[in-house]
Amino acid sequence: MWLFLIAAFALLAITAFMMAIIFLPYMGVWLRARASGAPVGLIQFPMMRLRLRGSIGPTQIVDNYIAIRKAGLDVEVTDLEAHVLAGGDMIDVVDASISADRADLGKSFYEIAAIDLAGRDVVEAVDASVTPRTLECPPQGSERLQGVARDGIRLEARVRVTVRTNLERVVGGATAQTVIARVGEGIVAAIGNVDNHMEILERPEMISKYILEKGLDSGTAYEILSVDVYHVEIRDNIGAKLQEIQANADEQVAQARAEMRRAAAVAREREMYSKVVEMTSQVTEAEAAVPKAMANAYAAGRIWRSPRPVGGGFGRRLWDCHESI
Repeated sequence: MWLFLIAAFALLAITAFMMAIIFLPYMGVWLRARASGAPVGLIQFPMMRLRLRGSIGPTQIVDNYIAIRKAGLDVEVTDLEAHVLAGGDMIDVVDASISADRADLGKSFYEIAAIDLAGRDVVEAVDASVTPRTLECPPQGSERLQGVARDGIRLEARVRVTVRTNLERVVGGATAQTVIARVGEGIVAAIGNVDNHMEILERPEMISKYILEKGLDSGTAYEILSVDVYHVEIRDNIGAKLQEIQANADEQVAQARAEMRRAAAVAREREMYSKVVEMTSQVTEAEAAVPKAMANAYAAGRIWRSPRPVGGGFGRRLWDCHESI
């Protein structure tokens, strides 16, 4: 009987010792959770330790659980654990969820967790939605952004675009680089849409109005709140340069055509000279045949000479050749 009692007591002591080893490290955070009104079962701590093998442990999860429950959000500790197991950033999601709730953005913990799992920075997204950010277009250090008005004057413009995050389009929406590119396109189009560059210089807000009316933030993760033009500068008269280039090109074309006509005239002249030489050779050949023909005519008796006075009283005789037919 005594042996049974001793064995039972030893078993209880060993069990108590094992329980102390397992649960004693979590007693402080367990008591803190109960005192904060966010109770967590003591058995859940070692179970979370078994399931979690990363840098996030049960203590960090329960501390963030206390914070989010004290903020008034209806989230369970298992939701935080599930987000960590899914590879998300629990701390950023908790901070972003509390900020979104305080700012009354209408986004729940689960929606913000989905944004985090999509690879977006939820803290930055919520902060940019609460406090709008300013984008430079073109960004500092990048190439100048220029447009040409219809009168040929090239203008350089810089704008500041105030945007805030549209949490509805954060997942799948285009980034800030797309917004900057579209705004740059709008600046060039707005300058090219005026007949006279003085209109832009007198009313720079025409650029802002054009960009806002075009809805360039469509399909992006941001909403454009305002566009402020802070720099407009005349660069040069690109129209005059283009006309000069066109005039030079026309001159070169005219010179080429004149050279073609001159070459054709020279070729024609040489052709006519060749024909003259050819005709001269034919005449020479014909003249060479005349003496031979006359000799043959004399020999055949078809030609004779007879003296006949010419101009009476001059005493001069001319020889006249007559061909007898």
